[in-house]
Amino acid sequence: MLKEGKIRVLALGIIRDDRDRVFLSQGFDPETEENFYRAMGGGVEFGETSKETLKREFYEEIQAELTNIKYLGCLESIFNFKGKQGHEILFIYECDFVDPNFYHVESINFNEKERQKTALWVEIEKFRSGKFKLVPEGFLTYL
Repeated sequence: MLKEGKIRVLALGIIRDDRDRVFLSQGFDPETEENFYRAMGGGVEFGETSKETLKREFYEEIQAELTNIKYLGCLESIFNFKGKQGHEILFIYECDFVDPNFYHVESINFNEKERQKTALWVEIEKFRSGKFKLVPEGFLTYL
């Protein structure tokens, strides 16, 4: 949720498969009418580490447990969404699904608060070629 004038702290997880794909959440900005993709995860709550956040968010959203969680880095993102400026600090992790069945589904629909969302496997090459938009800016270096 974008809160104007507030910096959000998030934990995001990169999960790859053996077909050079990454598991991402698909989004849409109605202001720009653009589709975009972003790693799954969510907001760090007070008293919670970013690693704990990552595990909690994946379980809440798609009932997935994570393993092999490895910290990759931190990225700051200042952006516009729905015509408003956002500012986020992102803790980025690489991880794997515990349940191998997640590597065999093409997409999963889930609810995030009042919004219906989709998570799916996307070929990394589609971001390298510029065919698809990956957010935040600079995230492609982690793939």
